[in-house]
Amino acid sequence: MVDLEAVAGLPGVTSTRMDGNEAVALVAREALVTVMTALRDDPRFAFEQVMDIAGVDWPQRAERFDVVYNLLSVTKNHRLRVIVATDGTTAVPSVHEVWPVATWWEREAWDLFGVVFSGQPDLRRILTDYGFEGHPLRKDFPLTGHVEVRYDDERKSVVHEPVRLVQDFRNFDFLSPWEAMTTLPGDEKAHAQRVDGETPKGEAPKGGTA
Repeated sequence: MVDLEAVAGLPGVTSTRMDGNEAVALVAREALVTVMTALRDDPRFAFEQVMDIAGVDWPQRAERFDVVYNLLSVTKNHRLRVIVATDGTTAVPSVHEVWPVATWWEREAWDLFGVVFSGQPDLRRILTDYGFEGHPLRKDFPLTGHVEVRYDDERKSVVHEPVRLVQDFRNFDFLSPWEAMTTLPGDEKAHAQRVDGETPKGEAPKGGTA
């Protein structure tokens, strides 16, 4: 387990905590590169790898986005989660010079959440189409999207068009067919026979056997 007291002593670390079995450090945005460099180079930590960089959207907050860095030390076999907060416009310093692989993760966070990374020389979309509008993992992104992409056989090309719903939304009860089914086909006939005093076929009469 990483020494959280030592991590908390780094300039720029605002707080540390244990979240379940995960060690977490919150870092001031402007100190991110300095802290990450120390976490990589200081032999107490030796975080040689950033395993991934992810975004979390909290729309109710002024700084609505958390940028989450999951670090791994191969030599010491411990992990640390670093979190930096930002709003929809303020850039987060890129850490691609600390770990070159961060370029891929930062591009993904930009594409899906719209988080800007200053100093990142290759901030392009990586998962969505080049003409995609908006950032699909933001909580306020519409479920239908803004545009649809399809191949137009007449134009012989891919076209972008406003979303058109070909059918109305449906309400689902999320029950399995067996849970939702209260009667079976033919039950109405059996019920009518009971009302008339007859014994439905296949059912034993009262006081006897079939």
